[in-house]
Amino acid sequence: MTAQPSAAPMTLTTVVASTRPGRVGRSVADWFALRAADDDRFESHTVDLYELALPFFDEPHPPAQRTYTKSHTREWSRIVEESDAFVFVTPEYNGGFPAPLKNAWDYLVVEWQHKPAAFVSYGGVSAGTRAVQMGKQVVANLRMLPIGPTVSIPFVSRLVEDGDFRPGKIHEAAAEQVLDELARTATVMRRLRGGGC
Repeated sequence: MTAQPSAAPMTLTTVVASTRPGRVGRSVADWFALRAADDDRFESHTVDLYELALPFFDEPHPPAQRTYTKSHTREWSRIVEESDAFVFVTPEYNGGFPAPLKNAWDYLVVEWQHKPAAFVSYGGVSAGTRAVQMGKQVVANLRMLPIGPTVSIPFVSRLVEDGDFRPGKIHEAAAEQVLDELARTATVMRRLRGGGC
């Protein structure tokens, strides 16, 4: 799809949730971010929580006050503040999402508000779907809007060759649905944040 001439592309940030050695999450996230970069409705960025290396929440003040004392918090705040929409790429650990993802959410409050959140999950037979269900509860509590469409990738290791994720047609179609829904909701919520609704 082509954006309207007057509409600036929305900043879509894809977040890699897994930080463990041997993870496949980065390859899945790279595929999705590249997919988003080909869509002129978005300006696509990737944040890898392994590279971001946030320590466990270490601010002395509640995040809603935005009185940050650490440079890593201020940098994370800037990234989230400048984003219009998010895609969280996550595996499932023991029926839930990875601790680094929860930690990244917990650092901030205001910056997340009134922005749509989508999930790309992967794993074995369950494809990370329980992590998504738990994650939607958290982002909703942050006053984000978790969208309905997701990308679920079962038996992901079978689709990784030489370190690259090789999606099937079903994954490509699901990604398109996610991007379409993000474009619709992010457009409305951008106006909401700007007081235009």
